[in-house]
Amino acid sequence: MTAARAPLAGIRVLDLSKILAGPYVSQALSDLGAEVIKIEHPDGGDPTRSWGPPFRGPDATYNLAVNRNKRSLALDLSTEAGQEVVHRLLMDSDVVLDNFRPGSSLAHAFHGPELVQRYPRLVALHISAYGETGPLRDEPGYDMVVQAAAGLMSLTGEPDGPPVKAGFAFGDLGAAMWGLSGVLAALLERERTGRGAYVATSLYESQLAFHAGFATGYFATGQNPPRLGSGHPSLVPYQAYPTADGHLVIAVGNNAHWRALCGALDRPDLAEHPDYADNAGRVAHRDGVNRDITDEVRPKSTAHWLAVLKGAGVPCAPVRTLAEVYDCPQTAALGMIDQVEHPEAGPLEQIALPLTFDGERPAPRSAPPALDQHGADILAELGYTAEGAAAAPTGR
Repeated sequence: MTAARAPLAGIRVLDLSKILAGPYVSQALSDLGAEVIKIEHPDGGDPTRSWGPPFRGPDATYNLAVNRNKRSLALDLSTEAGQEVVHRLLMDSDVVLDNFRPGSSLAHAFHGPELVQRYPRLVALHISAYGETGPLRDEPGYDMVVQAAAGLMSLTGEPDGPPVKAGFAFGDLGAAMWGLSGVLAALLERERTGRGAYVATSLYESQLAFHAGFATGYFATGQNPPRLGSGHPSLVPYQAYPTADGHLVIAVGNNAHWRALCGALDRPDLAEHPDYADNAGRVAHRDGVNRDITDEVRPKSTAHWLAVLKGAGVPCAPVRTLAEVYDCPQTAALGMIDQVEHPEAGPLEQIALPLTFDGERPAPRSAPPALDQHGADILAELGYTAEGAAAAPTGR
């Protein structure tokens, strides 16, 4: 996608955040065409630069995953000089992101509502652990901490096993998705009103929003949902089953799928079983249904059952490793893996933005930056002389 066609071309984003949720938002905005300036502390920069192994070049892959298309400026925001630079940047910025801990000195120095008052067209996004109010508002939060506090871990794992966190950083990435939605909505509103907005979300709120059917089920019954491994609380069969050489997910969403599955397994007796006649009965007799299916599926290979079940119109998929996913023809056909040239790491694979516009997918424009890689240029653009730049607390 050319820069001229990028939806957010001409938008400047100032990213004061670190770790994952905020940087993921700003990378998505950059993929959509925005200019992003990432502010990092001179002493080591974003902590994720050292969150390895693995590393590619001097930086951890964790950091390289969410910081492409950005320019880096190192500033000590605890100093007046560093704060002055930020305010000069805010005069010409459309969006500012932060995840400062509530009550911290930086949260006071760059309080979103006050920034929007001072710069009326600014959209300020604040991402916290637990939200703007309540007894936990000042608590720090990492992804796994909030997965526990917001209930996700209680729903994840095998029935007879301990609570398990989601494989992905679902707390951080969930907050990033809601934060991105809020920023885009606020920019759209600004087109109508001419005014920016203060947008806030949190890892905790985002997790509650993703409860969806779990929440309404709990409100209806007052019962905590059990851990079901890969199973579904409201559909059976709908989970992973062991095969001779791996695991296969079978997803029966209606009675027609159930009858097709019974035919593919050569078990017409299951289709005629009175306890299994409808989904409610199958949910009530979950263990028996799963035992019968496992007995049929386990002796043969995943490939065998994929061919048989797809031929019968039964939704199914192999449980793939990442190596298998990235080698999958579907992944290649979608163009979801791109490369950008990194000056120290060489060709750097990146997962592309999962959006296309008129059939075009935005391509990475530049590699994740080195710490303060663009500091001198940005300060010069702000009108700092060489002497002024040297006085700014940038670590150079």
